[in-house]
Amino acid sequence: MHSGISLLTRRFLKDSLVTIGTSGNVFGSHCSPLGLRDGGFLLFRFFSFTPMHRRGPDPDDPANLIKEDGVTVCSQMWIENFKEPDRIATNLSSYLRRFELWVLAYQKACIDETGSYVAKSSIQRAELEGLLALRNAVLDNRFRWGSRLDFFIKSPRDKTEYQSLSKRKIKAILTTTQPTPFQDKIVQEVLLMILEPIYEARFSQKSFAFRPGRNAHTVLRVIRRNFAGYLWYIKGDLSTILDGMKVGLVIGSLMRDVRDKKIVDLVKAALITPVITSKPDDGEQKKKKKRKYQKKKVLAEDEPKPDPYWLDTFFGFAPEEAGKLPNWGHCGILSPLLANICLDELDRWMESKIKEFYHPSKSDVIWNSPEGEVEHGNTSWPEFVPTSGPDKTRKMDYVRYGGHVLIGVRGPRADAATLRKQLIEFCDHKFMFKLDNESLPIEHITKGIMFLDHVLCRRVVYPTLRYTATGGKIISEKGVGTLLSVTASLKQCIRQFRKLNFLKGDRDPDPQPCFRMFHATQAHTNAQMNKFLSTMVEWYRYADNRKKIVNFCSYIIRGSLAKLYAAKYKLRSRAKVYKIGARNLSRPLKEKKGQSPDYHNLLRMGLAESIDALQYTRMSLVPETDYSPFPCNWRPDHEKALMEYIRLDDSKTLEEQRSCIREQGLVSPQDYISMLVWNYKRNSVRMDQLSLHSSTDNGMENRQLLLGSDLKKKGDNCKEEQDDERLYVAQG
Repeated sequence: MHSGISLLTRRFLKDSLVTIGTSGNVFGSHCSPLGLRDGGFLLFRFFSFTPMHRRGPDPDDPANLIKEDGVTVCSQMWIENFKEPDRIATNLSSYLRRFELWVLAYQKACIDETGSYVAKSSIQRAELEGLLALRNAVLDNRFRWGSRLDFFIKSPRDKTEYQSLSKRKIKAILTTTQPTPFQDKIVQEVLLMILEPIYEARFSQKSFAFRPGRNAHTVLRVIRRNFAGYLWYIKGDLSTILDGMKVGLVIGSLMRDVRDKKIVDLVKAALITPVITSKPDDGEQKKKKKRKYQKKKVLAEDEPKPDPYWLDTFFGFAPEEAGKLPNWGHCGILSPLLANICLDELDRWMESKIKEFYHPSKSDVIWNSPEGEVEHGNTSWPEFVPTSGPDKTRKMDYVRYGGHVLIGVRGPRADAATLRKQLIEFCDHKFMFKLDNESLPIEHITKGIMFLDHVLCRRVVYPTLRYTATGGKIISEKGVGTLLSVTASLKQCIRQFRKLNFLKGDRDPDPQPCFRMFHATQAHTNAQMNKFLSTMVEWYRYADNRKKIVNFCSYIIRGSLAKLYAAKYKLRSRAKVYKIGARNLSRPLKEKKGQSPDYHNLLRMGLAESIDALQYTRMSLVPETDYSPFPCNWRPDHEKALMEYIRLDDSKTLEEQRSCIREQGLVSPQDYISMLVWNYKRNSVRMDQLSLHSSTDNGMENRQLLLGSDLKKKGDNCKEEQDDERLYVAQG
């Protein structure tokens, strides 16, 4: 249409020029004001239909840059890296340009900053433009880590106008410790989304800390599954590495699998840029101390709520192995991933040592096959190891949780000492971290090995068959095997309660009142403590003494609350509290003069029965230990889904399924349809060939006869295929 209009306009201009040349007047010889007006209007109409070049979409418009969902882009990255886990990543800047990842990182950072989810549709245009400016600054090498005054995008909670600040406030911002800038958190989230799928496909299955789908429970289940039968244990503390490593070592470990200059430079700048951690002046501290009382803090609408009391208390029970979180420079949430990248060399080295150390013995009842990974013993009861002869298989295993390692050795102590010496040399050479024999002690299983606040010990299992004629004596004192026991440490539990001021004393622990909940109602206090006890039940889920340890925790909490209520309601002793409020403190407590205020309010509103009873006050109420079988080659659920998706997406898998169906004598509906289409095409080709070669009447008759026979065969084949299909459906 536009080409036709252009041709018509060109012809009109050509005729106009011819008229100008012949008559010397633009509008002909008979020119009048009306004709001039009509000619100008005609020219305007023709030029108005001239095709115009439409402006393309603005590449810097944030709305035009969001083409996909950020989660879809992340899923593609995970699938690509798990398809080719050994591929070196070279072109990651293309993902750094994807604006969808920046929007997703902004949403995650807002959740940490404000405590609420921000939908993509509710992000304002100003935030998108600031986010785009931050992305362009990162791509153009204009971004600086730890900026205090110059921001491309600010936090939704930050309402400060930095242009109007005084010199004193600017100096305080530049010289004192400040929270991590919001824009730094966004860049950290983007780098984590790009680097995590690359290394999760490469990491060893022996590391469990700071990784998705793995936690301390996974380590305990692996130990219960794989460490039965080991006599000597090496427990190593490498947590000093988590405090920080040399930048060259970190970048060298990163560049083994990532060769993108922009990504590496960003991580290097985050490690090199100094972090200001100075304290405020003494004068300001004195001014703060002059305040007589502290007002209650009123949270803003967009300010996240602090952790509840029960969760804060449970975090105090974190074991030593999980108590340290790496924080290197300005890397923030990227630091745990970088720590795992560096320590992955140790995991690979230990895997090679496990293969070298394995020497099977045919006289051993377990691990007597040349392949060490074959299932051994009773898979439904892997903690039990039958008694074997003097010639045992030499084997070892290894797990790492953060900066703590646990190595189990089945063999003489000299082998464990040799392995410890090699481990010290490896850490000195690779990480420039010097260890000694005291930091890597070798302990026998009979002494009990503490790991993640659980004790690993061995119990000898004796036969249960007895003689009745001799008064019930055991047939033989010789044990039939050993059983690996994973029990929660009661001493460590008491130590954690003492640290949280819940009790005092060691031999006879005495609960202390929990005065932090003094101003809360009885219903709220009981609800908080029930949540805490529920988390403790889940934490000790795989401990053999789960009932005992949880019942002890319930005793400490119940005694602490009884003392609190005795002080609050002036009941003088715990016995009176239990008498009025029952054993589980479910009844509302009363003061000397009438009812307590909180009970009066509950009674007036008809909620007197809403006070929850304390849980697990009796040992019979505590659930049993979870002994569910743990697979040998276990993987988290998200990795299973990825591997299954990749397997089904492969054309070889589809061909294998089709061949299996054919071998069983079945025909899938898709194959049946393709068979019909192929038969139809084959008959069409034969008809075309017959039309070319039949030129005479005799040939025509032969062609008709042949075509009729083919159509008859086709009809018979279709009938047989329909019968087969009915039979196939009936069998299905």
